[in-house]
Amino acid sequence: MATFVLIPGAGGQAWYWHRLVPELTARGHDAIAVGLPADDDSAGLPEYTDIVVRAIGERSDVVVVAQSMGGFTGPLVCARVPVSLLVLLNAMVPEPGETGAQWWANTGYEQAHPREMDVERDFLHDLPPEVKAEALREGEPRQSMTPFSLPWPLEKWPDVPTRIVGGRDDRFFPLEFQRRVVRERLGLELDEIPGGHLAALSRPRELADLLTSWC
Repeated sequence: MATFVLIPGAGGQAWYWHRLVPELTARGHDAIAVGLPADDDSAGLPEYTDIVVRAIGERSDVVVVAQSMGGFTGPLVCARVPVSLLVLLNAMVPEPGETGAQWWANTGYEQAHPREMDVERDFLHDLPPEVKAEALREGEPRQSMTPFSLPWPLEKWPDVPTRIVGGRDDRFFPLEFQRRVVRERLGLELDEIPGGHLAALSRPRELADLLTSWC
């Protein structure tokens, strides 16, 4: 049995994982959805990492799943505690010394996504109606810019098996953009799943099938 430790993206909501957790537990695994203090301007990547490390505790056979902005935190966790696998889900992939603020220009993001961000178009477009309604009730959480302001502190990617998962219908991080970035930065290929940027909300069953196939 693996323990899936689920790191959210911008906004830090553990709620994002609420449809995936029961799918993982139904397959005989444990799952911990971590909430992060995204609206706290005194909290940056070190504080986010501390929270995830505390959530792992003494657990073994840990699979860290990092969504979107969580791609900056997930590898930092893997550098501190034993982890069996790191999974990046529609995630930002940092380079040593790069800040989150620099990542967008360094990866050529604006060429891949030249429009202004639109929450419904980019994030909610493929959610089931009842899940979309719940997401709108939750509201868009505030994300402090503090975690984006300091250089990513690792000198190299942690020595842990890493898989990349990209949503075929992701409008925020288009699939071919993700594919190029992970090839250039990690030399890895990407596993596709159906669904958009919030695949854990739109396609939890398919995502759980893929994640548990690696355990």
